Amino acid sequence: MGKKKTLDDIFNDDDFGLLDVKPEASNVKSEEDRLIDAFEEVNTFIDQNQREPNTENMSEYKLQAELAHFKKCEATKETLRLFDRHNLLGHIETNKPNIDDILNKQDAFGLLDLDKDLSIFKFNHAPNTQDRAKTDLVAKRTPIKEKEFEKYEKIFQKVHQELKSGKRKIKTFKNVEKHLREKCFYLLDGILLYLEKVDFKRNTGNLGKNTSKRKDGRTRVIFENAMCSNMLYRSLGKSLYANGQIITELNESQAQELFVDAESIKEEDIVTGWVYVLKSKSNNPEISNIQDLYKIGFSSTPVEQRIKNAKNEATYLFADVKIMTTYKIYNRNAIKLESLLHKFFSNTCLNIDLFDGKNQRITPREWFIVPIELINEAIDLILNGHIMSYKYDAINQLINERLPQSKNRN
Repeated sequence: MGKKKTLDDIFNDDDFGLLDVKPEASNVKSEEDRLIDAFEEVNTFIDQNQREPNTENMSEYKLQAELAHFKKCEATKETLRLFDRHNLLGHIETNKPNIDDILNKQDAFGLLDLDKDLSIFKFNHAPNTQDRAKTDLVAKRTPIKEKEFEKYEKIFQKVHQELKSGKRKIKTFKNVEKHLREKCFYLLDGILLYLEKVDFKRNTGNLGKNTSKRKDGRTRVIFENAMCSNMLYRSLGKSLYANGQIITELNESQAQELFVDAESIKEEDIVTGWVYVLKSKSNNPEISNIQDLYKIGFSSTPVEQRIKNAKNEATYLFADVKIMTTYKIYNRNAIKLESLLHKFFSNTCLNIDLFDGKNQRITPREWFIVPIELINEAIDLILNGHIMSYKYDAINQLINERLPQSKNRN
C-alpha cells in the first residue's frame, strides 16, 4: 500500500496549474482617477455646448460647482493640467528644479561622472539630432513691415467681426491632418493667426528605419500682432494641439473670393461664375425634416439674382431658399468645381421625386445630406489640389484621407 499524500504533496504535484489562483483586478478607482473623470465631465459638457456650465440651470449646478473647485485648488490644478484642453484652469505654476538643484544633490550612482563608458548612449538606428538641427532652422517670429501688414490687418479685423456676429466659431483643434490647412485661421496662446501657405517639400520619412512618413514643410504664418513665422507645419500643429484652437469657416451667406493672397485679384481677372450652397425653406415635411440638407450649385450670374424665382423651380424644390455660402470664382472652371463636389458627396445625394404644375415627375440631383462645414472643407481641398487624396465617409460624416493602395506582386 502506497504512502498517503500530504497536502504539500498534492499542491506540489499540480502539473497543470489547476490550483493557481489569480488575484482579481481591483475595480476601485483611485482618488486621482475620480478627479480626472469629474474634470472630463466638464470638458465633455463644454465640447457639446461651447460654454462653461452655470448655476442658472439646476442640471448644470453640480458641474459648475466642481469646476469652481478645480480653479481654486492649486494641488488639483497640477493633477489636471494635462487634461485641460479648454484652458479652464488658467496659468499653472509648476516647481521645476533648476540645474544647480540637480547637480548639488548627492549622485549616489555616479550617473554624472563623465569618465564612464558612454557607448550605451550611441544609437545606430535613431535620427541624428545634429543632422536634423542643420536642416531644421529655428523658426523665429519676425516683424512685418507696416505697409505689408495693412492687407492682413483688414482680414484679421473682418474675422474678429465675424466671430462677434456668430458667423465664425472657435472650436477645439483635434487633428493636424484634417484641421491644419492653408488659408485658415487659428488661435494660438490667445493670438489670432492666419496660415497663408505651406510648402510640403520636407521629407520626414528618412529620419529613422521605423519612422512613419508624414507630410511636413515650411509654413508662412501671419499673426495679428504684425509678426510672421516660417515654423514647420508639424511644429505648428503640435503647438495648436497643445495650446490652440481652430476658427471655423463662415456658416452664413458670405461671398468668398478665391485668391492666393490678398493682392492676387487684378482688374483683368475674369469672374467665371459662382459656386453656392443653399438651404431650403420648404414647408414639405419630407424636406424640412431632413437635417443638413443643402443644395450645391453653380450660377453664371450673382446668386441673389439666380434664386429670385426659386419657389417656382424644381431645382430649388419649389420653395424659397436661404443662401449659406457663395464662392466667387476667378479664372477657374466653376462648373468643373461644382461637378467635383457633386461626385465627392455623391453617396449622400437626396433621392426624391417632385411633380410640377403639369404633373410631370422631376428628380432634383443637386441636393446633398451633409453638414455645411464639410462642404466648405471639401471646397478648400479642391482649391488647394488635395481633394483626390481624400474621400467622404457618409456614415460617420467625416472627410478622411485615402490610404495608399498597395500594388499586388506576383
